[in-house]
Amino acid sequence: MRTFAEFQIMGRVGKTKDVGNTLRVTVAAEYGRKDNNGDFQPNAYWNEVTIFNENVIKWVKENTQPGDLVHVRGTLRQTSWENSSGGTEYGMTLAADDFDNMSQDERRRAAKKQEG
Repeated sequence: MRTFAEFQIMGRVGKTKDVGNTLRVTVAAEYGRKDNNGDFQPNAYWNEVTIFNENVIKWVKENTQPGDLVHVRGTLRQTSWENSSGGTEYGMTLAADDFDNMSQDERRRAAKKQEG
């Protein structure tokens, strides 16, 4: 039996930054709710995904911008490191395998509509 740990995020791009040979992209997923008055209250959760694949890194840099709606899928990797006081700390890496820009399709449709 195959085992795995995966994640999936549909959200908006925040910032991108190069870290070594990787690209890290923050993506906001919205978990809003209605308050007692029935008004929608936004509640964004920011997730940082790490892209290791050179081709995907290049594509993301050339085809995404802050605010774009993206769909990201990948694997979860627990990491650990020694802190300055000698203790062990743990974290989680969201290693992105698939990165699709939903806003890019919208921009193409709008450009085509303006042309014709």
